[in-house]
Amino acid sequence: MKTNHKIQLLCLIALFGGYSSLQAQDNRGKEKGKDESVSREMTLEREYNPTVQDANKVNTLPVIHEPVVTKRTIDYSTYTLPAEPPKEFQLLPSGSIMTRIESNKRRGYLNLGAGNYLNINGDFGYHILSSDIDKLNIFFSHRSTNGKVEYIQSDEKIKQKINDNLGGINFNHKFEQATLSLGVNYGYSAFNYFGYPYTFLFTQDVLPQYDRETNQVNQTIGVNLGVQSNEGAALGYLIGVDYANFSQKYGYSTEYDGVGENKITTNLGLNALFGGNQQVGILAKFDYFNFSDPKDPLLNNSYKLGENHLEGTLSPYYRLEGDIWNLKLGANAMFITGDNDKIFFSPNIALDVKATDQTVFYLKADGKINSNTPYELSRINRYADPFTVATPSRTWIDGLVGFCSNVGSGFWFDVFAGYKATDNDAFFIPVLINFGNVASVQQWDANALKVGASFKYNYSQMIEFSLKGTYTKWNVEGTYSYNPNPLSSAFLELTEFTDLKAYGRPDFELSTGIQLTPIEPLTFNLDYYLGTGRYALLAPNQLFGSIPYTTPQNEKLDNIHDVNVTGTWKFNDTFGVYAKINNLLFQKYDLNYGYPSQGLNAMVGFNVNF
Repeated sequence: MKTNHKIQLLCLIALFGGYSSLQAQDNRGKEKGKDESVSREMTLEREYNPTVQDANKVNTLPVIHEPVVTKRTIDYSTYTLPAEPPKEFQLLPSGSIMTRIESNKRRGYLNLGAGNYLNINGDFGYHILSSDIDKLNIFFSHRSTNGKVEYIQSDEKIKQKINDNLGGINFNHKFEQATLSLGVNYGYSAFNYFGYPYTFLFTQDVLPQYDRETNQVNQTIGVNLGVQSNEGAALGYLIGVDYANFSQKYGYSTEYDGVGENKITTNLGLNALFGGNQQVGILAKFDYFNFSDPKDPLLNNSYKLGENHLEGTLSPYYRLEGDIWNLKLGANAMFITGDNDKIFFSPNIALDVKATDQTVFYLKADGKINSNTPYELSRINRYADPFTVATPSRTWIDGLVGFCSNVGSGFWFDVFAGYKATDNDAFFIPVLINFGNVASVQQWDANALKVGASFKYNYSQMIEFSLKGTYTKWNVEGTYSYNPNPLSSAFLELTEFTDLKAYGRPDFELSTGIQLTPIEPLTFNLDYYLGTGRYALLAPNQLFGSIPYTTPQNEKLDNIHDVNVTGTWKFNDTFGVYAKINNLLFQKYDLNYGYPSQGLNAMVGFNVNF
């Protein structure tokens, strides 16, 4: 492929990588096999990359989507999920070689790795059927840790326990005019609230009062069924129905039942091609949420933790493809029912223009609803308050503009800027319940202006260097109400705190990586991540108050400096081994307040393709 085609493809991936499977149909003829969205989870992509999804990073910063040309997984952000991974997460972890399953004679793989802190990784996948017509695969992934970590706030060590498991089965059948897809998955996650509990009563004698040993259990059950027209159809269509059930074992304590959540999602879409290079279409998504009413063992009655409601998005669009440019014009009409009913709109536009053979300019603007249900919050922070009641967030603009270029052999760069505005954005602050330190959700309006750049250099397939930096200017508007004298009788006389931050979210991120391949079987990877400007809100406990913090305090968290090195040796196409050392700088930092990261840790493992 010519250089100009390479850079155009890279930039288009950065822009349109998240588009729906229906929209991908208009790319017919550009690359065979672009209709990967239906069968991507069915594709067995081997050559395992052991640098991703380590159990040593057991919490995360809130996910902030940035423009990228190539995906480089940051370890600490891959191990955040209570049971089910996000869309970007490959259910069958693999790596660099993405072979169409029809030409891949190997049907399965097995990966096992173990290290100190009792960190264990395991993955298994197998294709039972693999033909042009039928694909059937099973998968299972395991991540666990069971070692002691040390608080930054004191010299006490506490055991950190996580046991994450996800398995399922997927099936695809290709008819003459359409493709049927069906999948079932089950996730089980057990973990303890090991975070440091701060309180005005805090002494070493009081610490045992908080239950930091009992495991919370999150479970998910998912079923999906869909039909999509095959690539090249004059009239494209998509019909899909997904069901998801999420449940937690406990509430405030072991005496309280946990929350239960049911979600039914319907996806609909139509598009039509005309004029050879134009397309009109509409996508519709509807999410219905139903919540259980747990029992209160003290009052012997039920209480509501969430309101049953419907969320919907309608997205009509028009697309036009030119010789050196591509344009999408559309809008999102979104609504939320219930007591917090809202109707709002956002743009849905995208443009890319090939300015030269080596440079592409791009623009994108979109919006969406963040549901903020217990399941969605647990995907961001597993230690979220089990009884959190949050309303949906509304992002009415999320825009990005930039350009990427290939200025020389093996070297490219991407420079970008963006703006995002969200009403009722969700932030986590630490509070105390019987389990100790959990993350309560507070909601304020927030906007972010960000700028950044990424660079990459590749020399003769022996050395690959990448560097990416993003600066974000946050602005959070709202108030936090608190009782300035919680021990007085005037318990309801509240005061407002307005010096709010984007709690938990960094204002600057830098990631860099170097990959060396001195000889064909041996590869070394050195990765570094820096995250600065994170804050936590230490506020008076809403039940008992807090003498050291009679007014809320913005606590600056330590910067994250994370250095990892990995060595892999591939004996042949069947067997390989790897070794990895994490946190080479022996850094101590909290990923969320009171939840420390592991110290220096190592893991060794092997991968078998069969």
